[in-house]
Amino acid sequence: MYFTDRGIEELAARRGEETVTLEWLSDALRTFVDEHPEHEAAIESLATWLARPDDDPDL
Repeated sequence: MYFTDRGIEELAARRGEETVTLEWLSDALRTFVDEHPEHEAAIESLATWLARPDDDPDL
């Protein structure tokens, strides 16, 4: 496990049984960026990556 995986592992352990919508995730990401604007570029990159289908030729 990479050092950066700790947050992912915590998310899976604490909330892995929950079902969420993409609308909920979008709201959570917006809230995070509002509270941590220095991470906006990374969140925007993640959101764009999640939004594109696996067969997107622009990736």
